[in-house]
Parts: sequence; C-alpha cells; structure tokens
Amino acid sequence: MLKRLNLLMMTAMNLFADDAVKEKIPVGGQAVIEGVLMKGKSLWGLAVRRPSGDIFTEKWPHSSRTKRLPWKLPLLRGVVTMCEMMTTGFKALSRSAEVALEEEEEKMTVKDVILSVLLAVVAVGGLFIALPLWLAGYIAETPLWVNVTEGILRAVIFVGYVAVIGLWKDIREVFRYHGAEHKTINAYEHGLPMTPESIMTCSRIHPRCGTSFLLIAVIVSIIVFSPVKTLIAGESFALQVVARIILIPVVVGISYEIIRLASNSGKIGLCVIAPFLTLQYLTTREPDIRQAEVALVSLNTAMEGGLLA
Repeated sequence: MLKRLNLLMMTAMNLFADDAVKEKIPVGGQAVIEGVLMKGKSLWGLAVRRPSGDIFTEKWPHSSRTKRLPWKLPLLRGVVTMCEMMTTGFKALSRSAEVALEEEEEKMTVKDVILSVLLAVVAVGGLFIALPLWLAGYIAETPLWVNVTEGILRAVIFVGYVAVIGLWKDIREVFRYHGAEHKTINAYEHGLPMTPESIMTCSRIHPRCGTSFLLIAVIVSIIVFSPVKTLIAGESFALQVVARIILIPVVVGISYEIIRLASNSGKIGLCVIAPFLTLQYLTTREPDIRQAEVALVSLNTAMEGGLLA
C-alpha cells in the first residue's frame, strides 16, 4: 500500500501541469509502472513493458469539462483539470500494475482507489500542511513570519520527501520512465526524428512538468494562507489546518494559471519558471533506450498510430 501511495502522489505531480498549454501543444503525460501514459489531441495512449519484453498498448478517448462553461473559466479550470488528471492517472497506474506485474490481484478496484485517495489526502494534510504549520509556530512569532516560515518548511519537506522516495528501487524505475517521457516530448516538440536513439539525446527536463507546478503552489500558498493566518490567529490548531485544506483549490487554481501564462509567454515565461525546473533532477532519472522505446510507443498510440518523424 505504501508503494501505491507514493506512486499515486507522483501521479499528481507528473500529470497536472502537462495539460496547462493543451491548446498550443496537445502532448503531455506521466510515468507509470514499467511504462508511460501520453495524451494526444483526442486520445490517451498507454504503453507498458511486459515481463516477456514485448510492449503492451492501450488507448482510450479523452475529453475535458474545461471546454465548457463554467469549468473553462480561470481558476475553475485548474481545479477541474487536476481532478480529471488524477482520475486518469489512477486508471493508468492500475492498468500498468496489472500488465507489468502480470498479477490480477494487483489491479486496483474501486475500493482500492478510494482507500488510496483517502490515504493520500491524510498524508498530504499531515505531512505538507499540519507538520509545517506546527513547526512554524515554534520558530516564528508574528503571523507574517509564521506564514513565511511555514511555506519555506513546506518546500523543504516536499523536496526531502521526493529525495527519500527516490532511494526506493521501484520509484527510481518510475523516475526513469518519467525521464523517458520528458525526452520523448522534447524530441517531438523540437521536430527531431522520432526514434529511440534520437530521443535519448534530448533533455529529461521539461517546463510543463507537474513537479515544478508544486513548488510554485508552495509560494502561492504563502500568499493565499496569509489572510487566514491573521483572521484565525489564536484559534485551535485543528481549525487552522482545516482552513488551509479548504483553500487548497484556490492555491491549485492560481498556480495553474501561473504555469499556463508562463508556458505561453515564450522565453520570458521560461526564465520565470526556470528556478522551479531544478526539482526535476530529483523526479527524473536518465532512462535507457528500451524505456525511450516504450515512451515513443505510448506517444504514437496517443497520436492514433501516426508516424511522428
């Protein structure tokens, strides 16, 4: 269960921000167990390496509520996108586990998904909200500095969490497929020959990665949580935690718009988010050519089998 929880939390990182500029570049994705999920213009394409060595593929259509009112309005579209991406990520993760491990019991049931989501919410609430808030109360005194300290601690805890789970062999493999996903998208977006050899020459860093989004969300949370800290100063610790959890959709919505604006602002936008891209050196690893091949098959599947050369 702990392994699944870590993978589900990485699902949230890998999927969300890749959709931020879908009108401009309809390609995004995430790493799964022994494979990659890619999103094309109208299809999701999943490719997973079987234990036998061959590559399993599956595709299904995608549509988004963000194309319709009121869900396409700023702020709302970010929250809706996150929910849709998480749902798709759970589906792909479950399918990849079933294929890669060739064990039927590894397939996630509805009960498994609900339990995993609840555990993820508790983990996020405890590790990234309650713990920084509790520690900040001992370090700073004024509401302003408590909030700033809380944000800094949240960033440190998040980076530490990513670094620690990266020591786990299974997670390192997912990170390698994450790197293969980024390399493949970079090759596609730069018009390079779509071969595993060509893909391997590309960077494993990509400006729309969800891990960069999460660091931006940490900074946004400092601003969003500041009024709350002032209004309920002196209230119970539990109430302060609940207030922050309630405001998470606001943080997500604003952070999504920042990523969207930066991604559509050319070199200026890239310069703004450049410091946040460094975290990807923790959440990606250099893939081998077989993993690049899987990522390429996934992208081809998402692009309805079209040759991407």
